[in-house]
Amino acid sequence: MEIFGVDIGGSGIKGAPVDLDRGDLARERHKVLTPHPATPDDVAGCVAEVVGHFDWSGPVGITFPGVVTSGVTRSAANVDKGWIDLDARTLLSDKLGLPVTVLNDADAAGIAEMTFGAGRGRKGTVIMLTLGTGIGSALFIDGRLVPNTELGHLELHGHDAEKHASTKAKEDEDLSWHHWAHRVQKYLVHLEMLFSPELFIIGGGVSRKADKFLPLIEHVRAEMVPAELQNNAGIVGAAMAAAGS
Repeated sequence: MEIFGVDIGGSGIKGAPVDLDRGDLARERHKVLTPHPATPDDVAGCVAEVVGHFDWSGPVGITFPGVVTSGVTRSAANVDKGWIDLDARTLLSDKLGLPVTVLNDADAAGIAEMTFGAGRGRKGTVIMLTLGTGIGSALFIDGRLVPNTELGHLELHGHDAEKHASTKAKEDEDLSWHHWAHRVQKYLVHLEMLFSPELFIIGGGVSRKADKFLPLIEHVRAEMVPAELQNNAGIVGAAMAAAGS
């Protein structure tokens, strides 16, 4: 069974049909740059471009980098503030002319990893983190999602943690892997104090380079592993959500 998934990120919007039996992309993904400012209408146009690239007709799952409740986007940390309290499901469905499911981007990635990836079969408390323009989070208790946790906005050193430990922070400040790993370590230690997880799954594009920073992280009791689906997890999870809606 194939369902289309789209992952809206702070820097890029990517999507592809997903083979839900395998938990993998059925075709090579298509990506366009996220417009700046990332207004709802402009982003919807980019989503339509991605979906149209495949001449797709059928349900579409779409992730959003913020809180989503019943298809309404409630926050907008790394996109235009016009998304706040917007009925995104209706906007995107009207733009595509297709049935749409919208959910938080890290929640989508976490759903995919817990089903097909690094969290498969894991019980207890698991935290999936997506390191990118910001830091997304997905919290699971015995395999069940606690949606919209947004743990990237926990305060760390007087600022949102994502301002300190995201991949964007590494790039903007030209940090070495060692220096950045130390920042990520402080963030993980803080999360561990609050939630005592058994497992951290580290996702986002930087998960492809996990060997450069995960071995440098110390003083974290929980197991730490890179996301197996890497940066495709959001697309797969979006498609899974659309299939289940």
